[in-house]
Amino acid sequence: MALSNPLRLVTLTAVGLLLGGCTFAPSIPVFGAAFPDWLFCIVGGVAGTVIVHVALGRRGARGVLEPVAVSYPALCALFAMAAWLIFFSH
Repeated sequence: MALSNPLRLVTLTAVGLLLGGCTFAPSIPVFGAAFPDWLFCIVGGVAGTVIVHVALGRRGARGVLEPVAVSYPALCALFAMAAWLIFFSH
């Protein structure tokens, strides 16, 4: 493979640098076992969605989040990504 094209050389160099990856695995030790950070974020996202569901049920406004098959997974993803940004953005 000839690297005579300067654009190709720059592209391959950039890709090589970006494929270096993380310096460490993002995990949290819990009782001696390492759990990934995203697992805690998803659990927090599900908990946040359940809290919103209960709060809307008490107000009688569950129909606000229609269609449910789209809005609840999106709400869970929103809470999980917000938790990631708040707690694990180094």
